[in-house]
Amino acid sequence: MAVKFEQFKNRNYFINCLNLLEMKKIKHSESEILAILKKQEQGLKVSEICREHGISDATFYNWKSRYGGMELSELKKLKEMEYENSRLKRIVANLTLENYAMKDLIEKKL
Repeated sequence: MAVKFEQFKNRNYFINCLNLLEMKKIKHSESEILAILKKQEQGLKVSEICREHGISDATFYNWKSRYGGMELSELKKLKEMEYENSRLKRIVANLTLENYAMKDLIEKKL
């Protein structure tokens, strides 16, 4: 990314932009997330768990609200249902578009 330094009047803003570009997102699998959540159920402090796995407290609590109390089998069922739901939504969207196209075609002929 070629950015001229003169474009930025504030040096700190420029450095913060570069830092944001360099930050890596860590992807955890669902099984890893469940294992991390189980550690809290075993009595470990959230701050210690977050430090150990390199996540923020907010990320931990987001995971807890989404995956809290789930087992791996339940999580797999959830993923399958989400996939099926998205597939059905695409089917409905395609049929709706076809329906509108047919209506437009019929209106033009009349």
